[in-house]
Amino acid sequence: MTETSGTTRDELDLFWDEACLDHDPGVGLWEHAAVPPWLDVPEAHPESSARLRTFRAALTRGPLADRLRWHAGRPATIPELLAVHEADYLRRLREAADGPAPTALEPNTVVGPGSWPAALSAAGCAIEAARSAVLRGRPAYALVRPPGHHAQPNQADGYCLLNNPALAARTALDLGLTRVAVLDWDVHHGNGTQEIFYRVPDVLTVSLHMRHGAWGPSHPQRGTPDEIGAGAGAGHNVNVELSLGAGDTAYLLAFDRLVEPLLREFQPDALVCASGFDGSAFDPNGRHNVTPAGYRGLGLRVRRLADELAGGRLVLTQEGGYLRGYAALCLHALVEGLLGERVGLVDDPLSYLPDDDETNPERTARDLGAVRAALADHWPVLREG
Repeated sequence: MTETSGTTRDELDLFWDEACLDHDPGVGLWEHAAVPPWLDVPEAHPESSARLRTFRAALTRGPLADRLRWHAGRPATIPELLAVHEADYLRRLREAADGPAPTALEPNTVVGPGSWPAALSAAGCAIEAARSAVLRGRPAYALVRPPGHHAQPNQADGYCLLNNPALAARTALDLGLTRVAVLDWDVHHGNGTQEIFYRVPDVLTVSLHMRHGAWGPSHPQRGTPDEIGAGAGAGHNVNVELSLGAGDTAYLLAFDRLVEPLLREFQPDALVCASGFDGSAFDPNGRHNVTPAGYRGLGLRVRRLADELAGGRLVLTQEGGYLRGYAALCLHALVEGLLGERVGLVDDPLSYLPDDDETNPERTARDLGAVRAALADHWPVLREG
């Protein structure tokens, strides 16, 4: 299948567990638990169960419903989690979630009753999706919450408790594959996945994100191009910082000019995607102006490359996306791309923002040039122009 192919009748496997809805991060001032006296009605935390219900509804009620195959997830086990997380962290996380009142693990990440089972179910769905993708050779999507890509070996961060994409990648390796690539297009840097695989040569981690830097003790990683990995993993961590308002053109240029050449040189046996929609044009947590058309383009590209390079072994885990109605449209568009649909099947009611790269192309060229400069010594393909 190529990006320019016509409609196919492929199907997508989705992994789902109702327990993921039981995590309640509470209310406050946007995402902080403290409610100032001048706030009349506390804001619901953006990472709510309503967003995941909306995502599922968009898929089950939309025009692709008959091409989706839903599978029950299951809780991850402690031995499975220990592949990417430290035992002490798992103990502290469970104790915090089992407490009598909601507990903030860091200012943005709150747990309470239901959080531990939800996190286990999200992780288990990601593991089962990876097993399905590897063993069946076709794409699988873990539609889960809480998200995972900020969770580090010993630290919760950015709404994330357990690192679902890292667990999917580790599962693929445990099934006998030798090289796995993780591509993250959430608007925030996939710092937890970076931290887990920073010294690992058989996992290539690539994060496309807005330039935001470190944001405190829970997120010391900067997400800059010079964070390239260390030791045996040097050159195997790729951070593509994109300037504010980047838009569809910048994301797809980054994929075509950087991500695809790197994947072709790395030759992964499986591709894991941390799939966030907070880079969308109207997301309250990001301002990157990506539209459903942009996500459809990403879906077409990752499916094509997974088929060409990795025997169809493609697994996706749900990450951010907080204007839930619009994020659901973006998810649907991504799935359209994964299933070979080049033209949108659902209208975008808000598609009137300009694509920033069209008026400022030199900015994206500069952003991508910084990545090439940081990694040219490790990847010959990045020295070719």
